[in-house]
Amino acid sequence: MSTVLITGASSGLGAEMARQFAALGYDLGLCARRTERLDELRTEILAEHPDRVVSVKQLDVTDDTAVFTVFDEFADEFGTLDRVIVNAGLGKGAPLGTGKHAANRETAVVNFLAALAQTEAAMKIFRAQGRGHLVMISSISGLRGMPKTLTTYAATKAGVAALAEGLRAEAVAGVDVSVIYPGYIRSEMNDRIKHEPKFMVDTETGVRAMVAAIEKRRAKAYVPSWPWVPLGYALRVLPSRVVRKML
Repeated sequence: MSTVLITGASSGLGAEMARQFAALGYDLGLCARRTERLDELRTEILAEHPDRVVSVKQLDVTDDTAVFTVFDEFADEFGTLDRVIVNAGLGKGAPLGTGKHAANRETAVVNFLAALAQTEAAMKIFRAQGRGHLVMISSISGLRGMPKTLTTYAATKAGVAALAEGLRAEAVAGVDVSVIYPGYIRSEMNDRIKHEPKFMVDTETGVRAMVAAIEKRRAKAYVPSWPWVPLGYALRVLPSRVVRKML
């Protein structure tokens, strides 16, 4: 049986990925800060798929030592880790220079520095076992610099994508690396926004597109493909004044 480790699995995209990968026959290693939500998710998945193995562990991804410990514990428990999905993230942010440095810094730490630790921990395991699939969850906003509250968030997601690209260039034997660029998918991270963005899709639909791309081991994928494949290209090349009107 194949195994998937998902960080940030207590809610939103991570929780829905867990449900959908369980339905595909995977055993799951799920971790997040909120263990009560993980326990509820585990109960839900096992009620639907009693033949699955679902292991849950508490993890604050900003604790580097804990990241390595928990990843190693999952690997020891399952005997192997076939796929690690670096999903844990934070959406806080404010325009730079407006006195909200703490929020921007917290987003930078969770979304990039913690992602780096998760990548290190996963790659250590993959190099030792000679195979694996690393999946980095970036964002459409990581395709270029974004204004105002998105500036720091977009920069961290660009950094995550660059980590994935660097690993692909290294071509570690037996290891596939994917970076997923979700568009606007409903999740806990964005459920408090006052004005819903254009092209928002529900969590199940959006995650289904993510899981399909991951299963194909795509090097990179803009999901859902419509409208984000053409819009992703446009975001890269259009002038900033035009991009502001699109978002």
